[in-house]
Amino acid sequence: MKYRHTFHAGNFADLHKHVTLLALLAALKRKDKGFLYLETHAGRGAYDLSNPTAETAAGIGRFCAAAHSAAELRQYAALLAQLRAQHGNPRFYPGSPVLAVHELRPQDRAVFIELAPAEARALEHALDPAADANARLRLERGDGFERLRAWLPPPQRRGLTFIDPPYEETMRDFERVTAAIVEALRRFRTGIIAAWYPIKDEREIAAWRAGVARRIDCETLASELWLYPRDSRVSLNGSGMLIVNPPYLLAERMHVWLPELQRQLDVGHEGGTSIQIAPAGAS
Repeated sequence: MKYRHTFHAGNFADLHKHVTLLALLAALKRKDKGFLYLETHAGRGAYDLSNPTAETAAGIGRFCAAAHSAAELRQYAALLAQLRAQHGNPRFYPGSPVLAVHELRPQDRAVFIELAPAEARALEHALDPAADANARLRLERGDGFERLRAWLPPPQRRGLTFIDPPYEETMRDFERVTAAIVEALRRFRTGIIAAWYPIKDEREIAAWRAGVARRIDCETLASELWLYPRDSRVSLNGSGMLIVNPPYLLAERMHVWLPELQRQLDVGHEGGTSIQIAPAGAS
């Protein structure tokens, strides 16, 4: 594995991803019945930002220095402060697995899949499932795209599948994300699916989203945040979240917090946000 998220932890894409994740989990928790949280590419779970990179400074650094109006941004800031206090480390940075576990209730379950051995060992340390008396957590080492089949549909009949591959082979990963979405819906049509994707080339993103729309017949929401022109020649222009079967009012709330987040992270280029909903059968 060439990609190491350690070098990118806390960047603007992480913030977009993590605030969205917390909003999705909050929506699932509106009902008392338990749910399954399935993460296909979990990574190491947590990071130490004692030696911040330029991406960290421009991401979580700017965010922590800003005042937050939207409830979703205040919630994320409060949770970050709480977890840092619990770990006794002001530079502790929770990845999506640690954030998700914090939000789980006793009736909820989570499965985290990670392929890279070193990352999987770090994830086990970050989550320490042996200390979980309710056995709510399951960690697996393997290919998340393949292992997804083993966990869907869940007994709870409610759930969120979070797909966040490294995009080392960008087009191949886009193809595998599409196939995973199609397979997840075949097995669990009512489940929520959230897939993160990088915005590097506008034409590639448009073609990929159109291709997904042709293969599924469910409502989708595409939430995008970019800090650079969408076709500029930087390594990462923006961050996207494609959400299948989006919860009620998610888009309305995104119209509030996503532009605020973009303003907080603005680096003086032609950035922006977009929230697009495609109803079932729109293709």
